[in-house]
Amino acid sequence: MKGLSLEGRMTLVVAGSAIVGALVFAGVSVWPFPQLLAWIREAPVKGGKVIHTAVAEPFDAATALIICVLVLLPLSAIAGHALVEPLRRLMRALQSAVASYRDGDFSMSIGTRRHDELGDLIRVHNELGQTLRDQRQHLAQRELLLDTVVQNTPVALVLTDGSGKVTYANIAGRQLFNQGKSLVGLDFDTLLADMPENLREAAAGGEDALFSVEMDGSEETFHLSQRGFRLQGRPHRLQLYRRMTRELSRQEVQTWKRVIRVISHELNNSLAPITSLSHSGAELARRGDLERLPGVFASIGDRARHLHGFIAGYASFAKLPAPQSRHVPWGPFLDALSLHARFHLRAAPPEQPGWFDPSQVEQVMINLIKNAHESGGAADDVSVAVHTVGREVLIEVADRGPGMSETVLAQALLPFYSTKRSGTGLGLALAREISEAHGGRISLANRDGGGLRVTMVLPAGPV
Repeated sequence: MKGLSLEGRMTLVVAGSAIVGALVFAGVSVWPFPQLLAWIREAPVKGGKVIHTAVAEPFDAATALIICVLVLLPLSAIAGHALVEPLRRLMRALQSAVASYRDGDFSMSIGTRRHDELGDLIRVHNELGQTLRDQRQHLAQRELLLDTVVQNTPVALVLTDGSGKVTYANIAGRQLFNQGKSLVGLDFDTLLADMPENLREAAAGGEDALFSVEMDGSEETFHLSQRGFRLQGRPHRLQLYRRMTRELSRQEVQTWKRVIRVISHELNNSLAPITSLSHSGAELARRGDLERLPGVFASIGDRARHLHGFIAGYASFAKLPAPQSRHVPWGPFLDALSLHARFHLRAAPPEQPGWFDPSQVEQVMINLIKNAHESGGAADDVSVAVHTVGREVLIEVADRGPGMSETVLAQALLPFYSTKRSGTGLGLALAREISEAHGGRISLANRDGGGLRVTMVLPAGPV
């Protein structure tokens, strides 16, 4: 049941105060206070009777006002205390509750039987406390789940603060760096001093790295991910050491299987016609039909040359030499490239020369431009752009074909992966290999409006 509101209560108090003030003023100035004073100033007793001779005279306004003030001040203090005391108690209770919330204690609630705005405020406060308690319990459960997952993940996790002290490490991290013992509070650089050299160099590099170390009589390959961030306003660094030996072995097996399938398919496509043509040539020779033999031998030669080119492509990928980088002016390089492949420049090339092996990068560009022409878009839409960003040079080859699906984008740079029926899957893999040998990288992305953009990033100068 809804009670009287605070505004209604204040109205009643003000109205009551006005009425009481008027009554007191009337009682002091008109009746009965003047009559009472007159009665006190009564006449002497004669014959056992009291004769009242005094006449009641009203007080002047100033005297009446002073008497009213003296009477109403205590009454006002009592009324004000009765009105403000509940608010004061509520403020104290809310202050204590806020202090408890600040200290992380959400168990405090305030009891009330009020049915006005103060009661509504108290009930909303209690609902807030219950919500905070529920959220804290939920967060505690999530934190427990997250800690369980992190502690039992096979990835070694080490978190260090700005001074290099370990603030957190999971089970795999403790086993990797301290034989299962706690790492919290230890200096991480001191722990690294006892680790293999490759691991120390990867950790000191400050970047993601793939390295191998000798552990327990066998070689283990790790992938290191490092990230810096601020935790509670202080710098921290997170390092993740993931064992990749089994994964790399599995991928190596899958790669070899793919290689065997591709080579077997290509060999069968060449050897089957050669076998058939040889049988036909032998039959023609037996019959004495020598005029058709040159055509048979020419077909056999074509298939042999195709097979030789296929094997040579694999051999060149496997025996890629180290790049011989040097300063290469972009203008002459792109002019020479235009003699081998058709494209148009989207912008003027940088005036500063590039730093790369021109023969290897030219091979990459020819393959990329060829792929762009084979994408299905218009030949005039194949474009090349070269621009410098900081200490890197970005070489972009773009087309307006259908682009690639997310699945193809994720695997297009893998060796021997191809969506073409006659493709070897070596073009983009070779481009990636050459880019990384130069200290760069290569990436693929679909363009807005359709098409594909292949970006090769190279260092702008000697590393």
